[in-house]
Order: sequence, then C-alpha cells, then structure tokens
Amino acid sequence: MAEISASLVKELRERSGVGMMECKKALVENKGDIEAAMEWLRKNGMAKADKKADRVAAEGLIAVASKAGSAVLVEVNSETDFSSRNEQFIQFTKDVANVALETGAADIEALKAAKLGDASVEEGAKALTLTIGEKFEVRRMASVQNDGPIGAYSHSGRIGVLVALKGGSEELAKGIAMHVAAMNPRFIKVEDVPADFLAKEKEIELSKMTDNEKAKPAEILEKIVSGKVNKILADVTLVGQAYALDTAITVGEALKKAGADVVDVKRLAVGEGIEKVVDDFAAEVMKQAGLA
Repeated sequence: MAEISASLVKELRERSGVGMMECKKALVENKGDIEAAMEWLRKNGMAKADKKADRVAAEGLIAVASKAGSAVLVEVNSETDFSSRNEQFIQFTKDVANVALETGAADIEALKAAKLGDASVEEGAKALTLTIGEKFEVRRMASVQNDGPIGAYSHSGRIGVLVALKGGSEELAKGIAMHVAAMNPRFIKVEDVPADFLAKEKEIELSKMTDNEKAKPAEILEKIVSGKVNKILADVTLVGQAYALDTAITVGEALKKAGADVVDVKRLAVGEGIEKVVDDFAAEVMKQAGLA
C-alpha cells in the first residue's frame, strides 16, 4: 500500500473541504492517488461542501455558555440569515459553545479539533453544510475565567458579551454586559486608551479651534483642549459612559457604588470584520444587456 503522507492528506482536505479522517480514508482506498481520491469523495457525497468553500458566511449566531468561574462566546457563521434560524444550526451552535466551555479550548483551532459526538467540531460544521446546503464556519470564540462575578449576555444571538468583575454581583456584571452589547465602548478605562489616540484627538480639537482661541495663553489653551478630549474619553470608555440601565449615573459610578471593578470584557457581534458581497442585480442586468 502506498504511504499516505500528512501533506497529501492536507492537500486533499484543502481541495475537498472534507475532514482529515475522511480524506485519509479516501487516499487509502485509492492507493494515494489524489485525483482518484477526490473523485471518490465526490461520488460518496462528501465533497459537496467544496463548491461552497469560497462563499462568504457573514450571517450566523453567537452562542453563550457559562458555569461557575468561566464563560465562553462562540460565533458560528452561515451564508444567510434564513439558515441561521434553522433548528439544526441553532442546536449545533449551542453544542459548540458547550464543547468550548467543557474542554477549555484555548483558541478556535483547538475548538475545531475538539470532539463533538463521534466527530470533531469542524467535521460537524461540514456535515451541517452537506445537510442544509450552505457553508457554515466556526469562526471565533472568546472566554473569561474569574473567581468573582461573571455576567454573560446574548442579544438575540447577534451580539454576545462577557463581563468579569472583582467585587460586585452577577446582577451588576450582567447589567454591564447588556450595556456593552448596546454601546460597544472601545476601551474599558482611560488608562487603556493608547497615547497615539489621545494625541490624535488633541490634534483634531486644536485644528477645529478659531485663530482667536488659539491665540490664548498656552495654559488656558491646554485646559480647553483637555476639556474637549475628556468628553471624548467619556464617550469611548466603558467607565465613562452613562450606564444604559440607569442613565443618571456612569458605569464607573455604578461600579464604585457596588465596590466593584472590571477585570475583563469580551464582545462578539455576528459577521464583524467580514467583507460582505452585496449583489447589485440592476447593474448586473444592465451589464448583461450591454447597457452598462
């Protein structure tokens, strides 16, 4: 029997989109002939997912799973919003989140390789592709571990947030997680804001000032600019924002009142960072008709 190298299995996997075990079996069955193995996979219905490998999966769900001391978010993408409402897809996403929680997977590759039933998570996604007929991808995960309160929140499966606190309560942690879902602050505290961000904001505020304002003494000018930048910092930091559950106070004030501090924040939103292809059907028709 011809030796089946790891590189040969990898090549077939990349071409077919099928799991490693199936690829190795196909190569064994066909004595290491990659073209015959590819045909064998197609004949057995396993390479159907190959035609979908280049599609953009930018819809999907964020699933949340938690237990004492830890919580995870998992994003599983689909091609269409319609398929993300499929019961099989919903259950698969929940199952993957539970696998991430129970195995303590360190990253997305470890999660894809983890066991889900009799197969791996990645093989489960490909099996779902074969069943439903769309590309599905286990794309991202995020996790927190904490001895104190953890707040986990999912907004309609489209946004997932984890907040870990030192002190306070789970109720407060969940409230802040809901705030983060709604407001998506760029930073947690002023200390987390990069120096180049501050320098750029100061530059912008200076450029917006009139010549008369710029003519004021340096110390007065610095106070004016600092005041404007501080308002910007309140908008972009979690602790500086008005608390969504009680807009009379800031998140920082809510934390101080409870004797709490933010340890960690994780937020995932479905499809963020994926370039979606928007079909312009009118332009396509015009082009085909020779009118564009």
